[in-house]
Amino acid sequence: MALHLIKLCVGAESLDDLRQWTAARFREAGRRGLPRRHAHVTRMAPKRADDLVGGSLYWVIKGQIAARQTLLGIEPFVDADGIGRCRLWLDETVVAVAPRPMRPFQGWRYYAAEDAPPDLDETQAGIAEMPETLRRELASLGLL
Repeated sequence: MALHLIKLCVGAESLDDLRQWTAARFREAGRRGLPRRHAHVTRMAPKRADDLVGGSLYWVIKGQIAARQTLLGIEPFVDADGIGRCRLWLDETVVAVAPRPMRPFQGWRYYAAEDAPPDLDETQAGIAEMPETLRRELASLGLL
């Protein structure tokens, strides 16, 4: 069973905002003739990197777990200032998940597969068809 990471999505106001930002990064890579991939850079490298590849990075947006992206690879590196960093290579697809409240935290946390919220099937009627703001509100009230 894959291990996941969970991280705050700083700067994104919504799931749609995260999707637009990710799509823009992929378009820019294509425009520059670079491989169509995206890296989220962190300061620390996960010690359990081998267990994470194939898992997902779950994004917390405005106090709720809202989405995930598959972790394709993990690459520690040293930046131009000599500081150790780590690239988390992510899949292009941003998958909506059942919203779940999450308190703020620094950095990232490991997230066991059995604790992860289920994906929302956005092609089916019901919860996935609700506007994101309504899903957030219902989740915050404990009704979703």
